[in-house]
Amino acid sequence: MRKMFSAFLKTDKESMKKKNEAQENEEVVKENLTTDEAEANEAAEAQNEEIEEPVELTAEEKLTIEVAEAKDKYLRLYSEFENFRRRNAKEKIELIKTASQDLMADLIPTIDDFERAQQANQKQDDIEAVKEGFELIHKKLLKTLEAKGLKLMNTEKGTAFDADVHEAVTQFPVEEELKGKIIDTVEKGYFLGEKVVRFAKVVIGA
Repeated sequence: MRKMFSAFLKTDKESMKKKNEAQENEEVVKENLTTDEAEANEAAEAQNEEIEEPVELTAEEKLTIEVAEAKDKYLRLYSEFENFRRRNAKEKIELIKTASQDLMADLIPTIDDFERAQQANQKQDDIEAVKEGFELIHKKLLKTLEAKGLKLMNTEKGTAFDADVHEAVTQFPVEEELKGKIIDTVEKGYFLGEKVVRFAKVVIGA
C-alpha cells in the first residue's frame, strides 16, 4: 500500500513538473510573440514616419507656380509664332521672285518671233511683208498678255472721262457734245484683272 502511494506521489510530482514546464514554455512563446509584435509595430511606425506627408502650399506659392507655368506657355507660343512669321516672310520673298516666271516663259516664244523677223527683214525688200510680220507678232504678244489678265482700257473718242482710270494731259476747245469727254489718246491704259497697272493719258474736250 505504501509503495502504491509513493508511486502515486511520484507520478503526481512529474505531472506537476511537466505542467509547470509547459506553462513556462507558453509564457516564453507569448513573450516572444509580444516582442515580435512590438518590433513589427515599431518598424511600421518608422516606415510611416519616413513617408513624408504632402505639404500644403500657400496661396502665394500656388500663384507663383501658376505664373511660372503661364510664362513658360507664353514663351513657347511666342517662339512658335516667330518661327511661323519667319517662314511666311521667306515664302513671300520667294513668291515675289518667281511670280513672273509663268509670264516670262509664255513671252519667250514672242521674243523668238521678233528675232526671226529681224533676221528675215535684213533681206526683205517688200515693206508690206515686213508690216504683216510685225502685225502678227503684235497680235500674238497681246493674246499672251490677255491670257495673263491684261486688258486694254477703252479710250475711244467720245468716251466719258474717268479720273479713276484716265489722266488728262491737256484740253482742247470742242463742240458741246464732246465737252468733258475723251477726244484723243496719247498713251493707252491697261488693267490687270480689275486693277489699273497704267493710267491712260488722254486729251479731253473743254
